[in-house]
Amino acid sequence: MPDHSPQEAAQLIRDARIQKRDIPPELHGTLSMEEAYRVQQALLALHVGAGSRQAGWKAGLTAQVLRDQFNSNSAVFGHLLEENRQDNHFVFAYGDMAKPALECELCIVMGEPLAGPGVTPEQAARAVGAVIPAFEIIELRVNMGEDLPLGVADNVMQWGWLTGEAIQPPPEDLDLPSLRVEIIRNREVALEAIGRDAIDNQFETLAWLANSLAEYGHTLEAGQRILTGSFNKPIPIEQGDVWEAHFHGLGRVMARFA
Repeated sequence: MPDHSPQEAAQLIRDARIQKRDIPPELHGTLSMEEAYRVQQALLALHVGAGSRQAGWKAGLTAQVLRDQFNSNSAVFGHLLEENRQDNHFVFAYGDMAKPALECELCIVMGEPLAGPGVTPEQAARAVGAVIPAFEIIELRVNMGEDLPLGVADNVMQWGWLTGEAIQPPPEDLDLPSLRVEIIRNREVALEAIGRDAIDNQFETLAWLANSLAEYGHTLEAGQRILTGSFNKPIPIEQGDVWEAHFHGLGRVMARFA
């Protein structure tokens, strides 16, 4: 990143998002993964400095097939802002988004703090306070297959998120590898997924996230919400769409795009 500091690059990314523009070409192909996370942290600081409140974190590339596709040996993470969260059945204004796509996710609410390094999946499972069916809306402003670091700097394409009813505490017999999800678009089933076939175990992801964030001085705090990875590849959203997801045994979530 010879021509821009992390703060300057973050400002360029933030300005482009506000103006619904693609990220300036001058940033393409210029970042290492380490530099990308420094830009992302600067972007979070800009949001907080402007009055936003961080709500939690998100994980991406939480399936081996996706890591292979993006030539990555690790998952990636971004941050969530409370102002970007909506409640179940919310109607999004399609014109507010640029190149939107939808991902179906399980949201975890932290019941107690989780600080790396050295966190295990078993410790992560004990720290979970609630689980929530969720959608994440992303903007396909970066071809992450060609420039994964730029996608990470752009907060892993995060635009918004919607949560259903929380189950607190989680069911004692919650079997994440067997969790079945139906994704429904305009009353037609678009995709069916089973946890073990589509995504890493969410407790493994949570442990990875806590350990990774420790490298940047962050801890998963009680009350924070964590999007633990998508059950589906991003599906483009079209104006007028109605999306639903049925998490068997956990509930449903719905979003409209007018």
